[in-house]
Amino acid sequence: MILVIDSSSPSRAAIAAVADETGGDTTRELFTPRFDLEAARRLVRTGTVTKVAVATGPGSFTGLRAGVSFGLGVAIGLGVPIAALPSLDIQAHRSVEPATAVVEAGRGRYYYRAPGGGPALGEPADIPTRHPLVGFVGRPDSLVAAGHRFVREDVLRSFTEAALRTLESAREVPYRNLEIEYMQSFSPRKV
Repeated sequence: MILVIDSSSPSRAAIAAVADETGGDTTRELFTPRFDLEAARRLVRTGTVTKVAVATGPGSFTGLRAGVSFGLGVAIGLGVPIAALPSLDIQAHRSVEPATAVVEAGRGRYYYRAPGGGPALGEPADIPTRHPLVGFVGRPDSLVAAGHRFVREDVLRSFTEAALRTLESAREVPYRNLEIEYMQSFSPRKV
């Protein structure tokens, strides 16, 4: 099975055990409010891990470190390959229509990537409104107040399907080269 971990959101972690070409394993998804180490361990024990894929950011500083560290430990411990998955790519692949992927950045800001654009960091008013939003967002009030709408839940792909689509173009990396993408800026706000 392929173990997929996305702990980039401070409000929701997603872990999936995905059947791979070796067969035998079924796909399971687990969603928790934050990265849950014990739940992740239980999921790993349900099958034979042949590959690990981890969301590498941008996203929650602590969440990313927990998920990437766990995934890296599993990969090294089992001697299986590890792949880096950009967090915004996973979210974008959840939508069947063009959508702007968002991940909470803290302090009322969001990491986002509009279709055809690169990753950016900004407040709700900075995010283009041309496309609907897709992402694990705890409290969408500020986004909705800024004129954004979200892709309807009933037309979203599952986390597993989105992760597998992202994995198609992801690269496996040597353990020592796995890096977390931090975009956080701590510069003071201009008023």
